[in-house]
Amino acid sequence: MAVIVKYIVVRNGVEKMTFATKKEADAHDKMLDIADNLFEFMEMQNVGLDEKQMENISLVFSENRDKIISILRGIKPKSKKPQTGPQKTKSEKTKSEKTGAPPSKALTAADSKTAALALKKKKTGAGRNKK
Repeated sequence: MAVIVKYIVVRNGVEKMTFATKKEADAHDKMLDIADNLFEFMEMQNVGLDEKQMENISLVFSENRDKIISILRGIKPKSKKPQTGPQKTKSEKTKSEKTGAPPSKALTAADSKTAALALKKKKTGAGRNKK
């Protein structure tokens, strides 16, 4: 027989989440406390949002409290740099991208034509300076 210890976060008589460690359960409970406090603050400020919107906002703020604290201290948040060009999905990646090997130098049609012209000039001697 196995003994399993579970930590259950209960709010207002409702089970919210179950955790394997006390530390995780306490962190989630603290996040919910912060969300409740933010909700009450917005309610007192009459921000003009409905209850569901205020609940969602307070949860997002409490889940990201470290970032929010930095913003409130006047520190500009780190933004993700937009990537240029279309994004490749996992299945679209080339073999070299998947393995980390350097990409092979495949010739394009334009490269092939340029190489053929250079070879033709070399054989005929065209393009050489005659004295």
